[in-house]
Amino acid sequence: MSGREVLPLVEGGKGIAVSNGQSSGAWAAAGGIGTFSGVNADQYDADGKVIPMVYHGKTRRERHEELIGYSIQGGIAQARIAHETAGGQGRVHMNILWEMAASEIILNGVLEGSKGLIHGVTCGAGMPYKVAEICAQYGVYYYPIVSSARAFRALWKRAYHRFPDLLGAVVYEDPWLAGGHNGLSNSEDPNKPEDPLPRLIELRKVMREFGLHQTPIIMAGGVWFLREWQEFIDNPDLGPVGFQFGTRPLLTQESPISDAWRKRLLDLKPGDVYLNRFSPTGFYSSAVQNAFLENLKGRSARQIAYTPHPHGEHDTELKVGARGRSVFVTATDKAHAEQWMAAGYTEGLRTPESTLVFVTPAESLEIRKDQVDCMGCLSHCNFSNWAQNEEGTTGKSPDPRSFCIQKTLQEISHSDDIDHQLMFAGHNAYRFAQDPFYANGFVPTVRQLIERIVTGD
Repeated sequence: MSGREVLPLVEGGKGIAVSNGQSSGAWAAAGGIGTFSGVNADQYDADGKVIPMVYHGKTRRERHEELIGYSIQGGIAQARIAHETAGGQGRVHMNILWEMAASEIILNGVLEGSKGLIHGVTCGAGMPYKVAEICAQYGVYYYPIVSSARAFRALWKRAYHRFPDLLGAVVYEDPWLAGGHNGLSNSEDPNKPEDPLPRLIELRKVMREFGLHQTPIIMAGGVWFLREWQEFIDNPDLGPVGFQFGTRPLLTQESPISDAWRKRLLDLKPGDVYLNRFSPTGFYSSAVQNAFLENLKGRSARQIAYTPHPHGEHDTELKVGARGRSVFVTATDKAHAEQWMAAGYTEGLRTPESTLVFVTPAESLEIRKDQVDCMGCLSHCNFSNWAQNEEGTTGKSPDPRSFCIQKTLQEISHSDDIDHQLMFAGHNAYRFAQDPFYANGFVPTVRQLIERIVTGD
């Protein structure tokens, strides 16, 4: 893949400094495909210390331009580290999210500034139609991430058919098993996981329609022991396959995560990772259950519908907040709201769906500040109502049931606070505690991990 014979083992890219040049370079040095994240990647000063992403702009648009600059320079820095660490072995890829802000500008900027250092680009979180065209300008292979055959068909017919030679592989990311953001469609039940094999066979059928018989499919999500995937290997209905590991590389010596994060991974139990829909992207995501997610669940649970004037069953006046503004709710919901306010959740924040969520005064101030401080890290954001358009807004009210994803991912990537931040993980992360490889808190090097993986375990 990407112009070289490699082990069919791919490191999954994990955003905001969790997959970096050191971890991806080590994976490539061991003969596989290492992937660093191009999403707000770290850059360093002359002493090797991370340069904090401090924003000075007074407007979202100004801060957005600063974010683009940070992202391009950080991506170039990580590409150089990965290239040097790989030592000419394996392949180095960069992962981006199509729904991140200015994805086209950032991808162009990083590829321009790191020519010859990056061999492939993986891209998901949306429908990345333009990624093939951009990669073709630099002679770099592209690897779309999809969760269904239908998605790939749309991408191929609209754009990819013009760049067949640089399609390195198609990454199938299982929407029920993978960590991070998940590509569940409206027709799929988040509580009813489907067997990935028929879905991959359907993807291969579509690819064969387009002459892509030998283009590999990369299975991503839920992969732990290769021996559990024997029916995928040398399967004539499936063709060439590789496997992507996103969660297991977290627990390696080259992984940049904190010691607190490592310890938490070794303590996880089945069910500790679950699908939620709090992300400001609007996508489902898989993360570790902790105080951060519990707070979001509680916030949404303290929610009632309201009208600004009496209407139908909403005929009971309720005074909300320090200023005592009046809204109209049902009599039952007023009783609920009064219980919440008596417990200290006195601030009612309006959502785009004409509901109120009740939070403490301190939490209300934090939400407002995070919304004001927005730097436009997504192409559109439900939490702050930022959108990457001329108006700079989605035209909707910001949604207080969500959160600033840039803030929390920066915090968990650069601190020991794992309880009050979003901790993405795949659904098999609980297997760290069960796998004898990690007994007594053993943390392998990337090379030791790959040597273990190729045995089947």
